[in-house]
Amino acid sequence: MASGSDRNPIIIGGLPSQVPDFDPEETKEWLDSLDAAIDERGRERARYLMLRLIERAREKRVAVPEMRSSDYVNTIPTRAEPFFPGNEEIERRILNATRWNAAVMVSRAQRPGIGVGGHIATFASSASLYDVGFNHFFRGKDEGDGGDQVFFQGHASPGIYARAYLLDRLSERNLDAFRQEKSRAPYGLSSYPHPRLMPGFWEFPTVSMGLGPIGAIFQARMNRYMHARGIADTSRSHVWAFLGDGEMDEPESLGQLTIAAREGLDNLTFVVNCNLQRLDGPVRGNGKVIQELESVFRGAGWNVIKLIWDRTWDPLLAQDRDGILVNKMNTTPDGQFQTYATESGGYIRNHFFGDDQRLRAMVEHMTDDQILHLGRGGHDHRKIYAAFKAAVEHRDQPTVILAKTVKGWTLGPNFEGRNATHQMKKLTVADLKGFRDRLHLPISDQELESGLPPYYHPGRDSEEIQYMHDRRRGLGGYVPTRVVRARPLALPDDKTYATVKKGSGQQSIATTMAFVRLLKDLMRDKEIGKRFVLIAPDEYRTFGMDSFFPSAKIYNPLGQQYESVDRDLLLAYKESPTGQMLHDGISEAGCTASLIAAGSAYATHGEPLIPVYVFYSMFGFQRTGDQFWQMADQLARGFVLGATAGRTTLTGEGLQHADGHSQLLASTNPGCVAYDPAYGYEIAHIVQDGLRRMYGPDSEDVFYYLTVYNEPIQHPAEPADVDVDGILKGIHRIASGSAGTVPAQIIASGVAVPWALEAQRMLAEEWNVRADVWSATSFNELRREAVEVERHNLLHPEEEQRVPYVTRKLSTAEGPFVAVSDWMRSVPDQISRWVPGTYQSLGADGFGFADTRGAARRFFHIDAPSIVVAVLTELAREGRVDRSVLKQAVDRYQLLDVAAADPGTAGGDA
Repeated sequence: MASGSDRNPIIIGGLPSQVPDFDPEETKEWLDSLDAAIDERGRERARYLMLRLIERAREKRVAVPEMRSSDYVNTIPTRAEPFFPGNEEIERRILNATRWNAAVMVSRAQRPGIGVGGHIATFASSASLYDVGFNHFFRGKDEGDGGDQVFFQGHASPGIYARAYLLDRLSERNLDAFRQEKSRAPYGLSSYPHPRLMPGFWEFPTVSMGLGPIGAIFQARMNRYMHARGIADTSRSHVWAFLGDGEMDEPESLGQLTIAAREGLDNLTFVVNCNLQRLDGPVRGNGKVIQELESVFRGAGWNVIKLIWDRTWDPLLAQDRDGILVNKMNTTPDGQFQTYATESGGYIRNHFFGDDQRLRAMVEHMTDDQILHLGRGGHDHRKIYAAFKAAVEHRDQPTVILAKTVKGWTLGPNFEGRNATHQMKKLTVADLKGFRDRLHLPISDQELESGLPPYYHPGRDSEEIQYMHDRRRGLGGYVPTRVVRARPLALPDDKTYATVKKGSGQQSIATTMAFVRLLKDLMRDKEIGKRFVLIAPDEYRTFGMDSFFPSAKIYNPLGQQYESVDRDLLLAYKESPTGQMLHDGISEAGCTASLIAAGSAYATHGEPLIPVYVFYSMFGFQRTGDQFWQMADQLARGFVLGATAGRTTLTGEGLQHADGHSQLLASTNPGCVAYDPAYGYEIAHIVQDGLRRMYGPDSEDVFYYLTVYNEPIQHPAEPADVDVDGILKGIHRIASGSAGTVPAQIIASGVAVPWALEAQRMLAEEWNVRADVWSATSFNELRREAVEVERHNLLHPEEEQRVPYVTRKLSTAEGPFVAVSDWMRSVPDQISRWVPGTYQSLGADGFGFADTRGAARRFFHIDAPSIVVAVLTELAREGRVDRSVLKQAVDRYQLLDVAAADPGTAGGDA
């Protein structure tokens, strides 16, 4: 049995309910001591003693049950706060300038004639959190490694731009081009973190809420994976994810917490900006979101640090001997705390402290203004530094910091804590004056009253700017920065693809197996074999990939601490700390996050990985389509395999497994190159070209989607005159009609190609029709090229007009065109306007269902007899055959009787 770390014991804690008491007398002494403490010192003192005992037990690695939540106070007591190494006064001035410029940038973006908007309240609440990170924690990439990976909260982007402006990374011209990416190019700034639009600046797209958290978890996991496999030294990289408390309601935010705890990802820190507000109102008006999140994260096995109060509360908490203040904090709902953020000191005195004489006595020496400025911990640099330092030093667990803030902090009474603050984009002159005064900035009233408010820069030689540069030099460079250091890979030659190009001979195999055979050969390559990252959601066996278990092994940082039930089999399940296969359980969202992290490793760590993510095609773009957009945004590369594709191919599984539309969904993603191959040799050329385009000398920021099927067919050998250009561009002729006198054309994709070939035979033998058969490897790519041709012609009328590839390819093909696939008609219909002739498509429109393949295809009228009738119908419309033959054909093939169809092949799960 493999040994492993004791970092994650199977039983983390628990009460000894079934353990016999071997020393009842000693037990009684302990219980008597507790009773005495309660009787003599009170319940609060006894509670404190118990908590300290639990704390000490954990220090000594004694298993004790986890508490679901703790008091509504800072996790790190004042006595345990570390020395703050920065110059707090300088950092305050830097932050004030950043706050101002962020707000002014958004306000100026609302100027007449522009009005593109923006958000300022989110950054206002989280500015201090970022500032401490920039000044003391976030590592850059100047030392040659990947540095830290920081997932910035999407709506906080104005603050990140404002800081970059102070550091001369951006100019005023850039700030004035916020959200004007095309009209102000090349100076435009994207609304949110967006690597595709600003590839030298942003690393991670995060504004699609919920994708930042899951992306950060799997980025931290990918860092460990790369290190374990010896691909890159990521030991110093730390992943930071800045999130909103409202964002945590997204299922992706919390859905994969346990994998981070299970694998002990202490290289990961979540910072949840708990300003208690969503976009339109309070997050938990009647509850306490920090307490709720603490329970969730603790239950998932995370280290939790609560950062709730700033230092002005320390003297009050120090004198809270009866726990009455802590109790008030515990029982006040978030909605009320939001109200306190908008009210006067007198209101807070009467409503928060006024309930109890002991509370009133605590603040009787304080003025209303002092009470008003009792602040939240997320705005206190020293408290934040203590929390961040504790997080990066914590071992064997990921950490979440729950930082309490005020949305719109420092922006003035019209913004702070208001329900509408997220939608407020423009500051009035009065707002600007109040904001300036609060930040102590040397900007005159006249500057604020005469046109657009000015940006503020203390000067390149100022103490503040020099301090910022010094801190970033000490931390290894500027953040955020995206750098691509990866070199092109030495790709395999044609010999690697030879086996698949030979066809399957007399054996029938599915295209899924054809791809797996090719993948095995690619993984044997000495240059790139180790760079493949296999990913599947608990379905490797379904896709015939269990053959990889013994050699590639499944990645598990703890190894395999049990004897596998199938250990005596040749294809035994095998886990290893250096395994190549990622087995993320039944979670397509987790798998896609792994795909993105692996696919962008060429930029994040300068080491290309080649992810191959295989899944039920129905559960890809439909279930995690937003993440595939994230993948395109992040410029990630790799192969996505929609296996068991098609609406009629996965017999028996029924509606929810019957994919007839993922190719159409894939067509909506500009970064996705989608193919629907029919034969192994087509797959070989597509994969070879994909490796060249994504990992060769002139690499492109695309990813490949291939739909492959589980229906066994005989794959022909690659023909001597194979049309490689046609395969890659989207269409090539695979069989010319050799009998019959009436010409026609059949275009088929994927699993429909055998039906088309059978229809070709039937047309020739039974109806005197000579039909050519074309394999449309990509309707999507054909349409994409044709659209680009039309766009060029529109804008260049003076030049010779270009002709789309599909039009040129089919220009000499005679007769009507009938397209057929196992997809809904919208997929082949994409090229209809560019086909030079009469065009009809057949498809599986509607819901899928469980039945035989033959019955399903007869129901949708996409089987070979249906293709025959469709071709005859188009020929009749053109007057080339008599219409009387149509009824004859329908009757002969019993097209109206689903039960009359040949059931077809059965099985073939891979």
